[in-house]
Amino acid sequence: MSDSLRHDFLTAATSDEFSTGAAALRIARLEYAELDPAPYLRLLDQMAAEVRRRLADADATEPSARLAILSDYLYGELGFTGDRERYEDPRNSFLNVVLERRSGIPITLALVFLEVAGRAGLPAEGVNFPGHFLVRVPAGDRPGGDGVLIDPFHRGAILSEADCYALLRTYLGSEAALDSSMLAAAGKHQILTRMLLNLKRAYVRMRSFPQARAVTDLLLGLDPSSLTELRDRGLLAYHMQDFSPALRDLLEYLRLSDASTGETEQQEHAQVWEHVKALRRRLASFN
Repeated sequence: MSDSLRHDFLTAATSDEFSTGAAALRIARLEYAELDPAPYLRLLDQMAAEVRRRLADADATEPSARLAILSDYLYGELGFTGDRERYEDPRNSFLNVVLERRSGIPITLALVFLEVAGRAGLPAEGVNFPGHFLVRVPAGDRPGGDGVLIDPFHRGAILSEADCYALLRTYLGSEAALDSSMLAAAGKHQILTRMLLNLKRAYVRMRSFPQARAVTDLLLGLDPSSLTELRDRGLLAYHMQDFSPALRDLLEYLRLSDASTGETEQQEHAQVWEHVKALRRRLASFN
């Protein structure tokens, strides 16, 4: 990954001058190095302009009526929907491809909804629900508090509390309990982080370690204190036989992490130490 790509993404991710969609389009440069975000941002502008026109024509003022117009346009007319057949495809994490194919995974489809709604003047916020990103449209004029929960993956379906319980148990098991924190609003940083984590998992499943390492580097750019990403970057470098950076990251992970907090942490430390010892032997053999 080039330094310029990393810089451009982090600038867009941390600056209020760039929308979440603009930052997400920088992520797509991991696969489409020459991607120009401008045409896709114009497309979002055009979609929002069409929604504003329809809202004005219908003289829609009630939140439910405004939501219906937006949903009818995105899911009825444009046909945005969840990609069930290619769910694990990394391209479902790239906003440019989602806009072109009009299909994707929950978080990228939610991002389309949020970007169009925001440009059209309709309050909406992301919801970092476990396993399945959602959108909330507030009951009043401002984000926050109560509102209608929308599932963009299922063509804008409106979810009841019972639906949320069922969705949660799909991902966390039958004993999972719904907690209010699971329905908290997700800001720009959280959305981008979750997009990157989804993409990283997809690359790891494909054993595309260079791409997964690049994504991990972006995650560390968003949160330099993340020990999990520091460890994973070292392990990915190890898989790529890039031994010196792997050793550096794994040693830093061991230095900063606390192995005394539980059995899982102790086992993890022991595994990383084994990798460190193997790396030192490898590097010593080169001398």
